[in-house]
Amino acid sequence: MISLNKEIISCKKCKRLVEFREKIAREKRKQYLNEEYWGKPITGFGEKSAKVIIVGLAPAAHGGNRTGRVFTGDKSAAFLYKCLNKVGISNLNDSIKIDDGLRLKKTYITTALKCVPPQDKPTASELIECFSFFKRELGELKRSKKIIALGKIAFDACIKYYKNFYNFNNKVKFIHSEKYMMPDKKELYCCYHPSPRNVNTGRIDEKMMTDFLKKVFEL
Repeated sequence: MISLNKEIISCKKCKRLVEFREKIAREKRKQYLNEEYWGKPITGFGEKSAKVIIVGLAPAAHGGNRTGRVFTGDKSAAFLYKCLNKVGISNLNDSIKIDDGLRLKKTYITTALKCVPPQDKPTASELIECFSFFKRELGELKRSKKIIALGKIAFDACIKYYKNFYNFNNKVKFIHSEKYMMPDKKELYCCYHPSPRNVNTGRIDEKMMTDFLKKVFEL
């Protein structure tokens, strides 16, 4: 995994993504002006012996792209880790910065796309380019049995990955808590994204998320 992560961090294959992630790192958000942004691709995080892989679409502009760790330093991360902590998967109830001592149990968190895309919309060619890293990640996580896709866009990216590498053509639909069996024998679960919009509108709340996590982790 160390060799793969070095490749991911040094990747500059997609010119549009490189320019955008570096632009954000230069211009910064006002509240983070005194911080040095990561501004590079981000790797996954967690246990190599993970049974469950949590997948987001891409790093957040002022979250992962700032801190250098997936789902770290933003409101989505705060909600997700509060719930992971409640069910005993995370030792902390928030993910704030890369050296905060955060540890996960039986879990690995990553993204289908390793760089933040403009307007959170990667092109098809950017996704396919990054799928080579995603495929190798899944290969390294040999004990993984389940994948949680956080949000419809991440779910669609996972389905596109399986279509590209496994000729997967089953009809599937994003429905929160639904699961599908993938060609590599992994179970793919749908989960509403823990975004502020979804939380504030009540599409997902702590009970829904913790109940879902208990179901996936069979707690």
